[in-house]
Amino acid sequence: MYNLRRNALVCTLCAAAVLAAPLAYAVAGIETAPPEAVERVSPPWQQGANNDAPERGLSFTEPDADNLADFHGDPIHSALALYVGGNYFFAMAPLVHAFEARYPQYKGHVYWETLPPGLLVKQMESAGVVTVGNMTWTVAPDVYLAGLKTVQREIDAGLLQAPAVPYVTNTLTIMVPKNNPAHVERLADLGEPGVRLAMPNPAFEGVARQIKASLENAGGDALVKEVYDTKVNDGSTTLTRIHHRQTPLWIMQGKADAGITWRSEALFQEQAGHPVAHVDIPAANNTIAIYAGALVKGALHVQASRRWLDFIRSPEAQSVFEHYGFTPLQPNAGMSAS
Repeated sequence: MYNLRRNALVCTLCAAAVLAAPLAYAVAGIETAPPEAVERVSPPWQQGANNDAPERGLSFTEPDADNLADFHGDPIHSALALYVGGNYFFAMAPLVHAFEARYPQYKGHVYWETLPPGLLVKQMESAGVVTVGNMTWTVAPDVYLAGLKTVQREIDAGLLQAPAVPYVTNTLTIMVPKNNPAHVERLADLGEPGVRLAMPNPAFEGVARQIKASLENAGGDALVKEVYDTKVNDGSTTLTRIHHRQTPLWIMQGKADAGITWRSEALFQEQAGHPVAHVDIPAANNTIAIYAGALVKGALHVQASRRWLDFIRSPEAQSVFEHYGFTPLQPNAGMSAS
């Protein structure tokens, strides 16, 4: 069902911003920051490390105005295209490098996207066509990776080919600014009227289901409604569109006091030296995510796809995941994510 004219660039106009960070923002009580500090805390954060293209030509990325933070590599010459739920965008570069070390023929030819799983499904349904700002291009996926339940649902819907391949687990945490000025100590604190939240949008971010389950465990339906209804209506909860980038960005800009993310996302921000921290959620209220992948029906690069799905469970890949706080898949693991 996908457009076999894969990788054709429909429009080559300059790329506009995926996320735009203002030049003035608040971090730990500082009202403004110099441009180099703005660049440091603006997506895509890895300063080009998450790009598999060896020949990059003109390098033009303005973090506060023009960047394509969730699109990686060369869309024209790819030999493997991965649609990856954005929960571990930060782990993809080392994963791809390890994959290419095993299979050198793919070096410089892996393309990947790290949008929320629901948006990636919409792109699949649009034959791989995507538009960001003034640029439209087409890359039909070979492999789709998200939460196990989501992957199985898309297998049942006919977009993916069985089997689903699970490979790692994750848990939730509360991301807060460094020093936690709002004194958020537990999930119930998110319902307090004065606490401003950045929360994943239930419309297309599957993690919202897991977050609602954890909120219900901690405070019943009343806490869920307070966070996702009352506070959305009064403006103290802002719903994200790319939660794995917007939550920390809004926290660093002083727009939010807290937000629930996957634990790995908070650890990445802390490892990057950004002024954020996290508050652990007790196991009784937490949610275990199971990540999985599957071959896309009609994939152009079947052999490469099967190699990736085999690699993702390898010791090399598991070591990368563990660095960011993921846990190897255990038998009888709990709920699936996304």
